[in-house]
Amino acid sequence: MDLHSILAFTLVAAIAIASPGPATVMAINNSLAYGPRYAVWSSLGNACGLFCLSAAAMSGLGALLASSEWMFNAVKVLGAGYLFYLGARQLLTRQPILAQQIQPDGTVQAPSRKKLYKSAFLTAATNPKATMFFTALFPQFIDQGAALLPQFLLLTSIFMGLSLVSLSLYAAAAAQVKGLLTRPAFSIWISRLVGSTFIGFGAAILAMRRPVS
Repeated sequence: MDLHSILAFTLVAAIAIASPGPATVMAINNSLAYGPRYAVWSSLGNACGLFCLSAAAMSGLGALLASSEWMFNAVKVLGAGYLFYLGARQLLTRQPILAQQIQPDGTVQAPSRKKLYKSAFLTAATNPKATMFFTALFPQFIDQGAALLPQFLLLTSIFMGLSLVSLSLYAAAAAQVKGLLTRPAFSIWISRLVGSTFIGFGAAILAMRRPVS
């Protein structure tokens, strides 16, 4: 794999990652609710989920999803269902963001790092759209005449690194306007917006159609 291919892949990946998705919404929400440090754990979970998806694409699962109607639909429903669950949980909360986290002694109760990581990992790993993206993207940049494993690790590392940087920037930006967004007049609407966005992403996944070869 030459330098030109690596740079071209990096550019394409950066454009794709910069577009907001479920992981972005999750990073912003966690940053607002618990602080940017907690958003790091959900960002790591997303990156590990992306690694699993890229590995699945390289192993042929992406091609299998493209060729198997029932498997594609099963993964699609699973991913959409999880996003619906996350969205409904936000919409049904009766308290504004942060209010439900503050204890009587003034401390903030945040979920465990493991829970934040797991939630983001599941969000990424159950996204069939990302699997199809990797399946379509990797062959365009991989040198079939060279060893595949080093190329896979390099491209996946670039993608994961860009994802971590992008989500960290979104989380940091959210932290800068936290004082405004978490005011009582705004915070309940932020929770509703986050919930509606998750449901919107779930609906978009549910509306996906299997690529026809």
